[in-house]
Amino acid sequence: MNSPIISQLGLKTDNLKGETIIVTGAGGGIGYEAARSLLWLGANVVIAENNETNGNQAEIKLGEEFDTQRVTFIRTDVGDETSVMNLYKETMIRFSKVDAVINNATIAVLGMVKDLPIEKWDLSYRVNLRGPVLMAQTFLPDMINRKHGTFVCVSSKGTAFLGGYETFKAAQVHLADTLDAELEGTGVIAFTIGPGLIPTETALTAVNQLAPLMNMTVKEFYELNKAIVLTPEEAGAGFTVSIVFAEKFKGTEISSIQALKAADINFGSAEAGETWVMSGTSQRQHAADLCEKVLLTLKEQSNGWRQRSIFERQWVIRDFKKTSGMSAEEWLDTLQQLEARLRGEGSISVPPLSKLAGYYNHLVELAKGYEKDAAKLQENLEHVYGWRDEVQQLENLLK
Repeated sequence: MNSPIISQLGLKTDNLKGETIIVTGAGGGIGYEAARSLLWLGANVVIAENNETNGNQAEIKLGEEFDTQRVTFIRTDVGDETSVMNLYKETMIRFSKVDAVINNATIAVLGMVKDLPIEKWDLSYRVNLRGPVLMAQTFLPDMINRKHGTFVCVSSKGTAFLGGYETFKAAQVHLADTLDAELEGTGVIAFTIGPGLIPTETALTAVNQLAPLMNMTVKEFYELNKAIVLTPEEAGAGFTVSIVFAEKFKGTEISSIQALKAADINFGSAEAGETWVMSGTSQRQHAADLCEKVLLTLKEQSNGWRQRSIFERQWVIRDFKKTSGMSAEEWLDTLQQLEARLRGEGSISVPPLSKLAGYYNHLVELAKGYEKDAAKLQENLEHVYGWRDEVQQLENLLK
């Protein structure tokens, strides 16, 4: 069997040794590939799958490739409280603890909101939201007691004709955000990951129905969305990497591609144009000077956050990380590295500056909603626009 993609990312085969991780819906597709990657990194894996045939086959195949003692299938209906409790009991008997849960199980229902039968909404809710809530209620208490654990929700971006599916996937984002706040200081981490567009059997069936509703062919649909298309193995590896770098992603919503780049910054760079070489000394110097300004601004802001009350400080720090995609410390480190490279020579790995600019746009909307004094509001907005414009100018120079 070919080496898994996870083996190409510079991670070690003992990165997750001794960890026990439950992957729901791991009988095939992304969940199966996530289980495979987790096993490669040394974890024990529980396949929580409702389809008994798929679950048994997955257990056999993974056991043959890795170690039958480190993988087990437990038939699980994530929307059923008794079934989830059985998953807990059986996992405890087999491995004595659970270190992470990946809420991969899903069901996709299609149709216009006005036409979709309420029974399909109920079914989607049962798997795509009730399931993760039951998993949280069942597995988080032990994680909190042990001061160690990771709880991963799985999102999907909304679009027409998928409301019955993506409404509840969006709710998983809010569930993870809520858990992030509630789990502060417990040692347990919650975040959300979106796999991208993955040509699994479930997705192909859905796209075959969805494309005509959007007045396009299946080929045109995939061409339109090619920037977010990954293989099931790539997406599953992304899920796995997110567990390895859980602390980095705490309280955020990321994609499988972002997770993969955390392990290998050059992942996908040939297609995405992430690595870039600037020609022209003056342009490079200008970019370095701009980067220094952006860095100093953020450093002053993060120092200011530390002076606020504990609750306000926690909210601001969490809001920044959620909106910008990284913690302030990670952004400061990234910008320091970028400035150093700009003042040197050679290629540059361009960070997601649009996310940082997006944070300042977010601040603008917050200010408009909270500041009633028109003169003070205008003064505040001028500062924020200035910060945003510096980031955007830097981003434009690096395109």
